[in-house]
Amino acid sequence: MDSGTKNKRGFGFTLIELLVVMSIIALLLALAVPRYFHSVTRAKEAVLKENLALIRDALDKHYADTGAYPASMEVLVAKRYLRKLPEDPLTESASTWIPIAPERPGQGGMFDVQSGAPGTSLTGEEYRTW
Repeated sequence: MDSGTKNKRGFGFTLIELLVVMSIIALLLALAVPRYFHSVTRAKEAVLKENLALIRDALDKHYADTGAYPASMEVLVAKRYLRKLPEDPLTESASTWIPIAPERPGQGGMFDVQSGAPGTSLTGEEYRTW
């Protein structure tokens, strides 16, 4: 046999092999991407719950020390109950908190706080009800 008549196969991938690999990668991405976005939302919700608990704890400590709730959240920072006003992780702003006034006006300006984030959580609850 002559060297020119030998079956010369190149070193590389065929189109079918490339299509199979690309379809496997696409399938794996289709499974992984939705889980990634849910985990980001779940983490933001956990931070929101923690920030709400932190602010509410500072409000309770202020009431225990002074006998009245603060007029605003800036008072909590000024009196060092909080180092700084935490951000709402869903709105990415510290100015979207919604202060809730106490039932009796003589108790102060705000006794609770809610998130100003629109929408609902992964469990179906509105963020404003937390």
